[in-house]
Amino acid sequence: DLTIAVVGATGAVGAEFLRIVEQRYAPDRRKAAMASQRSAGKRIVVGGEELVVEEATADSFEGVDVAFISASSAVSRELAPHAVAAGAVVIDDGSAFRMEANVPLVVPEVNGEDVEWHEGIISIPNCSTTPLVMAAHPLRELSPIRRVIADTYQSVSGAGASLVAGLREQSERLIDADHSSTASEPGQIAYNLIPQIDRFMDTGYTYEEQKMRQESRKILHEPELLISATCVRVPVYVSHSAAVHIEFDRPVSVGEAREALAGMPGLTVLDDPANAAYPMPWDVSGQDDVFVGRIRQDLSNPNGLAMWIVSDNLRKGAALNSLQIAEELLSRNRLKPRAANASVQA
Repeated sequence: DLTIAVVGATGAVGAEFLRIVEQRYAPDRRKAAMASQRSAGKRIVVGGEELVVEEATADSFEGVDVAFISASSAVSRELAPHAVAAGAVVIDDGSAFRMEANVPLVVPEVNGEDVEWHEGIISIPNCSTTPLVMAAHPLRELSPIRRVIADTYQSVSGAGASLVAGLREQSERLIDADHSSTASEPGQIAYNLIPQIDRFMDTGYTYEEQKMRQESRKILHEPELLISATCVRVPVYVSHSAAVHIEFDRPVSVGEAREALAGMPGLTVLDDPANAAYPMPWDVSGQDDVFVGRIRQDLSNPNGLAMWIVSDNLRKGAALNSLQIAEELLSRNRLKPRAANASVQA
């Protein structure tokens, strides 16, 4: 059994990670909570047990097998080297190490073999990248992919607990607002869409959009793949959605695509528009799989398909993917528990 440290337990992803640990593994394990100094002393409940949050420091990783870090890039860069030096494998949820050449960027169903060459740190991709590569991977077995266009509709939980609270507060306050005469407030997400996630670059794309492009190329091992994304924040609490257009070298039929997608581990095809059966964020929230529907020929491109993809950004988009990486390491004998009894530190 593994000793797992979770840095950032008071955040949305860290809390989801602990919930999945309780669901997936035996409950009789020691737990201690770690987070930033600001969160020290807070109390959280995991599996019916109350934990007191302690400050995560450079000395917190002695005896830890796997350190899951879901915090700022600055925290990751500060703590990850100490965790590796203590003998732990770091699975990092942020962007600090994703594009470094010696750090695998892993979605186990797509490129699980990349854990073989880690040097102590493994990154997980952005929560909008994961469902895209999950869908693209089985389809490229039918024909090489020439180009991908993805327009994302990303929930507020992807930006953290503060924006979740902001959506709730704004929705209540603005429910009776006069939309015809009132301009939106700065940063207003309630009853609104914000076509910007992260900062803008000189290209006119945002950093979030650039991350989707770079990360997808790295995970799929296709450094020249043409990808364009537009990332939009929407007033949804949990689950990211994407309208995706994929162009192939040859025509790929809808039937071929459905069969390939249905055979992909961790992916569910929900595609019966006549009966209003297609993925929606509310329904996908809390589910482990990536869901795909609205699969159809792209009428503008004889070699193209269009589809709709939805996944819970806190689960497969972050926490679950991290645990699956640890399981992949174990299955490949790239991780050997050092402690006789499993524990979880958060």
